[in-house]
Amino acid sequence: MFTFILITLIILALFGILVGVSNDAVNFLNSALGAKVAPYKVILTVAAAGILLGTITSNGMMEVARSGVFYPSEFNYTEVMILFLGMMIGNVLLLDIFNSLGLPTSTTVSMVFGLLGAAVAIAINKIYVDPNLTIAQVSQFINLGNAMVIISAILFSVALSFAFGSIGMYLSRILFSFRYSSVFNKVGAFWCGISFTGILYFAVFNGLKSSGIVPDVITNMVNDHIFYSLFVMWLFCSLILWILQRLGLNILKTTILAGTFSLALAFAGNDLVNFVGVPLAGYESYLISKAAGSQDIMMTELMKPARADMLILVGAGLVMILTLFFSRKTKNVTQTELSLSSQNENENERFGSSAISRGLVRAAMNINKTYQKYVPEKVQKFIDSRFVQLPEDERKDVMYDRIRATVNLTSASILIALGTFYKLPLSTTYVVFMVAMGSSLADRAWGRESAVYRITGVMTVISGWFLTGFASFLLTFLVTILFVVFGLFTIIPIVAICFFLIIKSNFGKESDKKINEDNLQKKMIQGETSDDLLFHSIEEVCLTMENVTRIYNRTMVAVSMENRKVLKQMVDESNKLYEEAHVRKCSILQTLRMLQNFDVNACQFYVQVVDYLSEVTKALDHITRPAYEHVNNIHEGMTREQVKDLMLINDDVEQIFAKMNVMVRARDMSDLPQVLDLRDRLFNRIVEVMNNQLVRIKDKSTSTQASALFFNILTETKTMVLQSRNLMKAQNYFIKHMND
Repeated sequence: MFTFILITLIILALFGILVGVSNDAVNFLNSALGAKVAPYKVILTVAAAGILLGTITSNGMMEVARSGVFYPSEFNYTEVMILFLGMMIGNVLLLDIFNSLGLPTSTTVSMVFGLLGAAVAIAINKIYVDPNLTIAQVSQFINLGNAMVIISAILFSVALSFAFGSIGMYLSRILFSFRYSSVFNKVGAFWCGISFTGILYFAVFNGLKSSGIVPDVITNMVNDHIFYSLFVMWLFCSLILWILQRLGLNILKTTILAGTFSLALAFAGNDLVNFVGVPLAGYESYLISKAAGSQDIMMTELMKPARADMLILVGAGLVMILTLFFSRKTKNVTQTELSLSSQNENENERFGSSAISRGLVRAAMNINKTYQKYVPEKVQKFIDSRFVQLPEDERKDVMYDRIRATVNLTSASILIALGTFYKLPLSTTYVVFMVAMGSSLADRAWGRESAVYRITGVMTVISGWFLTGFASFLLTFLVTILFVVFGLFTIIPIVAICFFLIIKSNFGKESDKKINEDNLQKKMIQGETSDDLLFHSIEEVCLTMENVTRIYNRTMVAVSMENRKVLKQMVDESNKLYEEAHVRKCSILQTLRMLQNFDVNACQFYVQVVDYLSEVTKALDHITRPAYEHVNNIHEGMTREQVKDLMLINDDVEQIFAKMNVMVRARDMSDLPQVLDLRDRLFNRIVEVMNNQLVRIKDKSTSTQASALFFNILTETKTMVLQSRNLMKAQNYFIKHMND
């Protein structure tokens, strides 16, 4: 059983790296990705080099997992192995949940509180079975001080990082503005010198602090004369960058890639313990017990300094690099910060609004009124002139420029370096994320169109941070309690469930909704000319109307036969159509902006086409969903007369849609009057079958629920056909204007 636990810990370490790197990639990738300083794979390669060097130098951090939260001398071998297993299962599941939601969180916090939860579970059990112990003596098993330090770090790092990023970005933008080329050629080397100094100090004296690569003499000398050392480093870096700039090198790009490298190095060097520290401690415990020949031996030896095998560290680094390149959740997590810090207004913001965010925006607007009242007008005009953004055609799809990317990396590097020097417990994730949010606010990326949504997003992420500690503690506590109460043989089913959930989450197929949205975005990106827009519009209308025809027909037949399985399938397909139409509608401004030849009249009709298409799919969804719920709730089915009437309606609708599909495919709307006649005939038929139903209600020959569904189908069918007719007219005008 203990061999099985050890193997499980090793496998969980691999999964821990998988979900941990996906979570923490946001820390070192986003600045380079947001500014698009290089192709995606080049940025990943630079980060991978930093990770590989960082993993080799991570020896000194392994004590945290062994004795940083609990006192191993108070636990025997069996208890420690159960503690480690409960912690790893809970921790990996928690991080995977956060990654699936696209929310970055702190792997350090989750590890510390996970160990705390598992240790408390074991300690409570020891107190329960030993009459000589009381609950007040739990402190002899648990090191509560570190947990309190982590909590204080959350509060401190969030506020400090946001303020630091805001001030740094505000001053930098006033200095350079958005058209920074001319000013940057004069003072850019000295400004990037500050960045390189912070990055260099961060990489060498923080990322490599425990590696032994940097001699202690040099480290102590720099730390004893910190400000003088930083000044000399700044002069040296500025001189080198000035020379390189004169030789034609893009020093902004170099600075950003160097910052990406250093943050990746520090991440791997300091946070690798969060993923493999506990399994390595479990492996050492296994060897200690095997050498002693006893499972009751106390784990006092875990108090000694850890020395991990170099091959294990290199192997972990390679797994981290592979995860960085191939995990789809890496992009999911990084997208959260990028969307919240983007310079571009997005009509389809990722987060909604909240009362708190609306209140904060109103308060900020009131403060701005006070600022405008007391600050001289000339000063205001000068400051405003420095924040005039580039036109959209110059910005293109870049989230923000390289000035902000450099500020983000510099501020994060300097803050973490200063925190290390003054022994302040700063979280890398918290610092990087909040610096990015502060710089976004100062750079006026949060305009009136997006501010409430961006603030809600930031509050969502921050609340997730506070929940991390509690959730990690609770989850690992519950898992460990199950092991303790029900015995070791509960391990196998719980481990099997854990593996199933993680594999399904990370290696299962992407949801249809996600795939559809991605495909739709790709189509829009390709449609950069008027001809492309016309082609994609016709294809979208044709495919949608053909699917509407098929789904409507199958729904009518399934309702008549009370086929729940088919109705459920039709609900899923109609909902998929509606979501595609909704995404298209929300992204319409983005599509129009990409047009090279912007024809106002043609685009006006394209907007109408998109809107009517959305309404058609909405009406279809309002037919399929109630039909499924009716059958699923085992209500009384339709009578023979009701079925006959519905089939007549179905035949008329099918004839209308078939005619519409032929016209759209042929781009020939000359038969629109014929469709109008068919529509009028259908509406007359609807009136006729409604009267038939009213007679049946009067005679009490049909149930209440069936009557309600019958009327709903007729009403939504009428709406769907009306909107389809409007769609054809708009499509006709659109084709004419595009061909003129």
